[in-house]
Amino acid sequence: MQSDSRWLLDGQEVQSSDGAFVKWYDHTYFLLLHKGKKFHGEIVKDDSENNQLTIKINHRVFQVKKRGELDELIASLGLDVPKIKKLKELTAPMPGRVLKIFVKEGDEIQIGDNVLSLEAMKMENILKAEGIGTVSKICITEGDVVDKGAVLIEFA
Repeated sequence: MQSDSRWLLDGQEVQSSDGAFVKWYDHTYFLLLHKGKKFHGEIVKDDSENNQLTIKINHRVFQVKKRGELDELIASLGLDVPKIKKLKELTAPMPGRVLKIFVKEGDEIQIGDNVLSLEAMKMENILKAEGIGTVSKICITEGDVVDKGAVLIEFA
């Protein structure tokens, strides 16, 4: 695959297809002809400085990015991989009462998973995982009153 034919479409690498033709109506609207079919398009957002466009084709929105030499260098250095926080412990962000614990020891949790609910000032707050980890120890039980900063759950 040549570097001038690699594109990212909604984050997935695709190769440009021979035989596609674009007819521009103005700087925003275009007609895409491919294998005898017509697709109506619009540029929703132009971020040319970063080789990126947001386009709408037949009412579907796509993120399109042209892969460049800098992108290949960043990928080869492994700098394009998002960093994932490894959890060590979950502490109480405020004083309150533990209403429900959604996890048990041994559970593997991912970013955004519900961990527990904490009632503070008559409001229920769902504490979600801000990283990944395996629950190694639950330091509280449902109904416990905890202080701000108290360790609630430990992770391995």
